[in-house]
Amino acid sequence: MPEANVSAFKAGVTCRCPRCGEGNLFDGYLTVAAACSRCGLDYSRHDSGDGPAVFVTFFVGIVVVALALIVEVVAAPPVWLHLVIWVPAILAASLYLLRPFKGVLIALQYKHNAGEGTQP
Repeated sequence: MPEANVSAFKAGVTCRCPRCGEGNLFDGYLTVAAACSRCGLDYSRHDSGDGPAVFVTFFVGIVVVALALIVEVVAAPPVWLHLVIWVPAILAASLYLLRPFKGVLIALQYKHNAGEGTQP
């Protein structure tokens, strides 16, 4: 099958196949499918590892800490209110962003033909 001109970023964010841009990349919430349902691309050699979790943790952490500091300076709520606000915000943002970040990293691996190193 000829390769379509698919943006790695768009394919990853929409959780679509990095080759054809149509088939699903995931079988479950974070479980990568065995192969594309449209073009048959084998996903078994594409593994994002812990990369998405690291990026999401850094991004969400920076945003939430900045917002928590702003709220503290402006309103000075009690600690329990900070917990009620920020713990669910951290969990929701992390779960929302983890899948697209994983999709983008897998699509970039495919685009740049990245894989595990081989010994000569």
